[in-house]
Amino acid sequence: MADKETDKPIGEEEDETDLNYQPPAQKSLKEIQELDKDDESLTKYKQALLGSGPVVADPTVPNVQVTRLTLMCDQAPGPITMDLTGDLEALKKANFTMKEGVDYRVKIHFKVNREIVSGLKYVHLTYRNRLRVDKAVYMVGSYGPRVEEHEFLTPLEEAPKGMLVRGCYHIKSHFTDDDKTDHLSWEWNLHIKKDWDE
Repeated sequence: MADKETDKPIGEEEDETDLNYQPPAQKSLKEIQELDKDDESLTKYKQALLGSGPVVADPTVPNVQVTRLTLMCDQAPGPITMDLTGDLEALKKANFTMKEGVDYRVKIHFKVNREIVSGLKYVHLTYRNRLRVDKAVYMVGSYGPRVEEHEFLTPLEEAPKGMLVRGCYHIKSHFTDDDKTDHLSWEWNLHIKKDWDE
């Protein structure tokens, strides 16, 4: 049977595959913009990619702000959206419903405010009756600061179906990066039901 799992912070959790990947040395946005200043075409290219500078100069504002998560499903009667800027404790008590067997995607909205962040990833741990039944890791990528929100859309997935999989699932979500910085962690509940309005 399944071993009982202890809750570990996301940074301490063992990766299923060890790729011996070493992230590059962190450079500030200003350092990158100062490199190769005499190369006009490279300067224009960096300006197009990185913009002119930090979006938010306030050091108290986090570099990465995850604003919302949406379960995108064409068959849903309405959007299934979580506001991640408010009370995360209230999300623990909220229940979101999904019909069994439907195709869905997860869309994450986030902002990068000051420095380039590399290797962003969304980790999604699913539990049923306190046992972990699934782990999904989505590589989001590397992003620079800008005024508008960035969006990331996961590949299409199918919700489980059948009498045995219906019920409540507790999900622990983490938005992290190569440096194992926990930008946001939150928990929520998803009910898989026979129909949307059941």
